[in-house]
Amino acid sequence: MITTDKSMLFDEQIVPISALQHYVFCPRQCAYIHIERVWDANYLTAHGDQLHERVHSTDAETRRGLRTERGVQVCSESLGIVGKLDLLEVKQKPFALTPVEYKHGKSKISDCDRVQLCAQVLCLEEMREIMISKAALWYWQVRKREWVEMNDPLRAYTREVIEQTRALLAAGHLPHAEYTPGCKGCSFLDRCRPKLKDTSTRFSEALFACHEEAAE
Repeated sequence: MITTDKSMLFDEQIVPISALQHYVFCPRQCAYIHIERVWDANYLTAHGDQLHERVHSTDAETRRGLRTERGVQVCSESLGIVGKLDLLEVKQKPFALTPVEYKHGKSKISDCDRVQLCAQVLCLEEMREIMISKAALWYWQVRKREWVEMNDPLRAYTREVIEQTRALLAAGHLPHAEYTPGCKGCSFLDRCRPKLKDTSTRFSEALFACHEEAAE
């Protein structure tokens, strides 16, 4: 069983691994959750929560030399991150660790899920002094695993995201809203209202320009 230093959970410099996924998806969403401490649920988030509860409620088991552990706490002191694995597969011969992250829906174009998974791998590698070449994402909609190679570009990008997320949380304020295709399924859409903010900004700029022209 893998354990983590509980004192890290209360350090303001520590970044939750879940925040990395939120940041890559949308820095503003990350700020809502981890700075404002608010959470707006919709069907997608409710189903995702239900899926994780189901995964974490299952006891550890061992079959044919493969042990599965659920809800495993991990951390990296060097990177200042901490989180919980949905599932960890522990192979005895040859020894290998494989984290599996469960997600609602299907594979995303964005790297948000892959960054979260890579951060989990970086924690495990530091804690157990091993190398992990690949890990898996399991998507409910397609009901199968997506294997993710832990290559150098993904590792480097994940480290960048860790520092960017830490800087966002340290700043302590919401970044500007920017509308993207991902906004359609975001539970914060009604609160954030990115299209309205963009429209009002353009309107204000246009109005200010008209006043300047009139003054000339």
